[in-house]
Amino acid sequence: MFSRFYERFGLRLLLLAAFVFPFFYYHGETISSNNDIEAWLPENSDVRLEYEEFKTRFGAEEVILIGMDRSLGTELIESVCGRIERLPGIRHCWSPSRLHDVMREHLVTMSDIQHRLEGRFVSKDGLRVGVVAMLSDAGIKDRAGTVSGIRQVLDYCQLTQKAVNVAGAPVVIAELNRLGGRENNKLFFMISLGISAGLLFYQFRDWRLTGMILGLTVFAIEVSVTILKSSGGEMNFVLDALPVMVMVFTLEVSVHLLNYWQNTAGEANRYDSMLRHAFKPCFLATFTTAIGLWSLCFSQFIPVRQFGWAGAMGSIVSLVIGLVFTPAVIAVCPPQNRDANGDVSWFHKASDWLLIRSRPVVVLGVVGVSSLAIGLTSLQSYIDPLMFLPQDSIVLRDMLRIRADLTNTDTVEATIDFGQNPTMAAWPFVKKLDYVRNIENRIGKHPVVTHTMSLASLFPTEMPEGFELTQLLNLAMKRQQDNDFLAGGEQYWRISANIAKTRERSQQRTFAELASELSDVPNIRFTGIAPLIDKAQHDIYSGFWSSFMSAFWMIMLVMVISLRWPMAGFVGMLPNVAPIAVVFGFMGWINLPVDIGMMMSGSISLGIAVDGAFHLLVRYREVLAESKDKAQAIRVALRETGPPILQATLIMSIGMLALTFSSFGPTALFGWLMCATLMASLLGDLVLLPCLLGFFHTRRLAELANLTLDPKRASLKGPYFLRFLRNRYRLSAHPNRDRSADN
Repeated sequence: MFSRFYERFGLRLLLLAAFVFPFFYYHGETISSNNDIEAWLPENSDVRLEYEEFKTRFGAEEVILIGMDRSLGTELIESVCGRIERLPGIRHCWSPSRLHDVMREHLVTMSDIQHRLEGRFVSKDGLRVGVVAMLSDAGIKDRAGTVSGIRQVLDYCQLTQKAVNVAGAPVVIAELNRLGGRENNKLFFMISLGISAGLLFYQFRDWRLTGMILGLTVFAIEVSVTILKSSGGEMNFVLDALPVMVMVFTLEVSVHLLNYWQNTAGEANRYDSMLRHAFKPCFLATFTTAIGLWSLCFSQFIPVRQFGWAGAMGSIVSLVIGLVFTPAVIAVCPPQNRDANGDVSWFHKASDWLLIRSRPVVVLGVVGVSSLAIGLTSLQSYIDPLMFLPQDSIVLRDMLRIRADLTNTDTVEATIDFGQNPTMAAWPFVKKLDYVRNIENRIGKHPVVTHTMSLASLFPTEMPEGFELTQLLNLAMKRQQDNDFLAGGEQYWRISANIAKTRERSQQRTFAELASELSDVPNIRFTGIAPLIDKAQHDIYSGFWSSFMSAFWMIMLVMVISLRWPMAGFVGMLPNVAPIAVVFGFMGWINLPVDIGMMMSGSISLGIAVDGAFHLLVRYREVLAESKDKAQAIRVALRETGPPILQATLIMSIGMLALTFSSFGPTALFGWLMCATLMASLLGDLVLLPCLLGFFHTRRLAELANLTLDPKRASLKGPYFLRFLRNRYRLSAHPNRDRSADN
């Protein structure tokens, strides 16, 4: 049935795909991107709800800190400040001179002014000054445009990058959007495409066939991204790895189909036979891959959750397009028939050599994996948006310079609500001001707090009396509508604290310590971008384990049910868990923390790694049902499925390696980890899995291979498996060797 269909309609099917491709390409290339930090957590998260409430009262806390050499002169600095303030995305711009004038107007002493400006607005050595630009709602919606506008102002004023540095969360987010955008990532996608083209041509020696298969991968990518867009999804720095993943998924299905086509040479209905042999293992492999990706949906980290859903959908799209269109490609451009044994004779010899050594291989493998797996207990999570930037990034350089000269741009925001207590709500302005100043001083004493700012910072420590106090209150009333530290009349007061960021002390710890130290203040609440990032860090670590364990149990259940073999849960899963334990255990040993890319790669690698296990185990069960000889079933299954497993895994791992060319940190690290885990899974599928199956059948496997063991070494006393550890086999040709056994 399939043979007649593809022989008659194969070309028309490909022309139909080419006809609809422009529609998918247009929608796939016009999908929007969103890398907002506040969108990392669910909308109903307590931390995010607190932050959204804070933004409603005071506006967003996002600021851009511009560091300048003081030698530029006050006049030029004020000119720059004025031009920046006129940009549509900026609501206020504060320079040291402007703050100085406001404080002097409020009768603050010169010594207090100098002390309060030091850190955020003036460096300790006095050589650098900071200009703080506060973003408006329009500026937050267009961070890239706002940052670009500030840089244009600096260029217009002929300020070089050595004299001026620009830092802050909006700058980092805008750079992440640029680095993680599809336009910037097309380079490593083209590299991946070129690598895959070379591997396919090396395997099939046909440029037309190679081009058509690669065309299917691009078609699958655009279909996947279009589905994502139509469902209301957006691209982000995590989802930018989706195109390469869909590409390798599609290549994997196509490579297996092409190998099954080669194995069915001489049969009358080759298409039917090819699809009959390929459908079950390809379907089960894709299903388990989708499970591994879907398990990421349990994460509270929204970009990872979106990646899980989109990746699972992309794997299904790859399966459908691979199964439907690859036979059409074969009909139009059939692969050249090749000697079934000539190209893989080395693999047959290597597999025989390996199988008769099953017991020592398994023992050594278990010992090695267990040793590395101990490192899993040392895994920790850590996330810093600056880690996502390339080492030579101008943004990273500016952030580090401003951290060293002025202050860190990470903040914790404290909100004091006087409306919770009727007595406190009735306090006069001066009493509230003193109350806030006292709390601000307590916050400033924390060892990692580098600078604090509140409305009290603009007023003298000792308030005057009489006519001067009246003047101050009148000034405060005039500024109340244009104040970033007061909201709701005099109900809500804000204290902004800049905090140092260190690997040893998490921001969550600082956040918790501040809350504990001020537990006697009933009307204070903490929020800010820093707590949001720290909450995301916690969710990454917990999500890593929850998604991995969910994927493990679901994939094992699918394997047991689909193969109708209870032992499949142990035999099939152990070789595929081993690569995860090896790679991530090694990371634990070297104290490499878990970040976004690492979190995703664990579950995804598990889902992809079982692909080879399914192909081998499905064929093993089929041969076993026919021959009733377990050793024969192991040998045949490894010989028939081993080469395509090797080819497909190499294409996938090298294709993933192309992600390492990305200048975006998480994408590059994700590529390294996927490549390492897939290569390790190759050892699990082609070494550990067949050796587990052949653990009790080594003598029969040696007979099938027409090889004998040295009788002197085979007669040593002691447990059988210990003899394998102490001695090595000496193989010799059997005098009655049947050369047809290798066929």
